[in-house]
Amino acid sequence: MIKDNLVMLRKLNEYSQEEIAEKIGISRQAYGKWEKGETVPDIEKCAKLAEVYGVTIDSLIRTERMEDNTVLPPAPKGKHIFGSVTVSGRGQIVIPKQARELFEITGGDRLILLGDEEEGLALVKESVFTERINQALKLATEQADEK
Repeated sequence: MIKDNLVMLRKLNEYSQEEIAEKIGISRQAYGKWEKGETVPDIEKCAKLAEVYGVTIDSLIRTERMEDNTVLPPAPKGKHIFGSVTVSGRGQIVIPKQARELFEITGGDRLILLGDEEEGLALVKESVFTERINQALKLATEQADEK
């Protein structure tokens, strides 16, 4: 629910209720009622809250949960948290439908698996990865030629 997201986002951003209320032009008491679930903000206030927190209105009003019922924080604009996936004994994973649709991933697509020992793993479409590598190589060549 929106009340859970408001509490989570405020705490993650280290704001007081008063600071957020001031940023969107309401009283601290009104904001406190939203966090308690006694009332809900209108769409215009949701838009202001989403802007302050750098999230979409959609992620602000929806509560995403993992399989173990853990509440996920709203992802920043342009970022997504699709929840968890299970790795099979053979190392296979199923990419959630919402992610496949958003990133236009279909059967037979090639993905590059990137890893950072401190941060973890990431998947990138092979075409995007190749394009970025070629851009980086071109830039490096141009800079070398300038010297």
